[in-house]
Amino acid sequence: MSAQNATPAGFGHPGRGPAVASGGMVASSHPAVSLAGARVLAEGGNAVDAALAMAALSWLALPGQCGVGGDAFALLRRPDGSVAAFNGSGFGPDGGEPAFYRDRGLTAVPLEGALAVAAPGAVGALAALHADSASRGLPELWAPAIDAAENGLPCTLKTRADIVERRDALARDAGTAGTFLPDGRVPSAGEPLYQRELAGTLRRLAGDPNDLYAGGLAERCVDALVAAGAPFSGYEWMASGRSTAETPLTCTYQGTTVHLTTPPTPGWMVAQQAGLCDGVLAGLPWLSAEAVHRMACAARLAFADRFAGCGADSDHWRGLLAADAIAEARARLDAGEIPASAPSPVPAGGDTTSMVAVDAEGRAVSLIHSLAFTFGARMTVPGTGIVLNNRLGRGAYLIDGHPNEVRPRRRPLHTLNAWLVTDAAGSLLHVGNTPGGDGQVQWNAQLLSHLLDHGHDPATAVAAPRFTVHPGSDADVIGGPPELRVESRLGAARIEALRASGHDVAVQDAWDAGGSAQIVSVAGGALLGASDPRQDGVALGV
Repeated sequence: MSAQNATPAGFGHPGRGPAVASGGMVASSHPAVSLAGARVLAEGGNAVDAALAMAALSWLALPGQCGVGGDAFALLRRPDGSVAAFNGSGFGPDGGEPAFYRDRGLTAVPLEGALAVAAPGAVGALAALHADSASRGLPELWAPAIDAAENGLPCTLKTRADIVERRDALARDAGTAGTFLPDGRVPSAGEPLYQRELAGTLRRLAGDPNDLYAGGLAERCVDALVAAGAPFSGYEWMASGRSTAETPLTCTYQGTTVHLTTPPTPGWMVAQQAGLCDGVLAGLPWLSAEAVHRMACAARLAFADRFAGCGADSDHWRGLLAADAIAEARARLDAGEIPASAPSPVPAGGDTTSMVAVDAEGRAVSLIHSLAFTFGARMTVPGTGIVLNNRLGRGAYLIDGHPNEVRPRRRPLHTLNAWLVTDAAGSLLHVGNTPGGDGQVQWNAQLLSHLLDHGHDPATAVAAPRFTVHPGSDADVIGGPPELRVESRLGAARIEALRASGHDVAVQDAWDAGGSAQIVSVAGGALLGASDPRQDGVALGV
């Protein structure tokens, strides 16, 4: 590693290098979730099996971040080198015309309750991933999650903090109150949380995932939403369960191929930032003020472009990735322009969780899933334990004529995205992801630069000082002054240089940028893995 790429003091996590293994590797934001995946690999399962077991257990271990009622996206590299993307996002309600909301005196789609909900797509995507490459049945893979739901899983400090933050909203719904506020109180860290109704639901879904979309569970979900005033027909619910293997979006960066999830995810924004930074960042000192300035400007341009014309069913993003468009945007950044912030929404916080799994045969899975904001719509389907998402409220605009305007049978735009990297021969180099709302596309671009521009290992990449441009493009609050949020570990000299470059810099505490990145890399025939020290996760090898 060159001197300019050496890790400055304070940039890493003291004493934490990457985990190393040869037979397989998993990483997630919760130790029990990682252990579930590692056990599957150790017992002869493949990376898809491991990811499916991890996803289900995370519904119990990280209930504010993900659930049966949420969405999921995944990338899969198969042993033959082919890569597939799985889209697990749901449609808005068939009766969700803009006039429906305006007639109720609303100026935006609500963030809580039945009107905030889009049909969940996570189970459909996981079922499609399972059908593609799993070697074991869902009843076996989801047995640990079912056991945790029935017999309790200890509440973490993270989950307790989520409950404290959303206590009033959770108390208004009988299902969430009964699970997350036992006897009307906030549970202590380490206290078991029981989700016995969800255990029954998971048994049904392990036997037939389509029950959530066209069976008894679907009927109960739609009936509950309609009774609460949401304009679902049931047909959009059924359509949301259809997920198949798709061709991922790809771009080149530092001579490698980066595979990304397709719309409605913002994977194209990572590709756009890659196009604006490729060949530039490798020649700059790692995380220098000049490098941070370039990445921040690329991210701000991507958000402005997204807000200006992108929707889940439009191709506007393709034009933004065209060679001439990238060249024009590069010229603007080369000339020192800081792109103006669009009149776009300011993120109001949210939660997601992600995981990666790699096996000895070269399969690799990057999987990310979410309820949108913490505990989603804070609404359960009676008798099922299913907490519903608030993706429609978070992702759809109530702006006349916008490509992302709320419309029947339209998926709202997403913050979730995932990536993996292969070399010219198609061999796996890296697989990763991070939660974090509109931070995701920025932090994923930063992770790729750490790995590909500067050759850092996964532990250094996930621990590096993080920076975030605000506002992003969530749909909750329009307007807001542009600022660049940086972790204090970036250093006073770099921070002052960024201010001198024209950024309104807001300094965060050393590890408080958010996110929980997961990376597994292939190096010299071994697997190197790391989980972000900003949360409770761990990488485990077999």
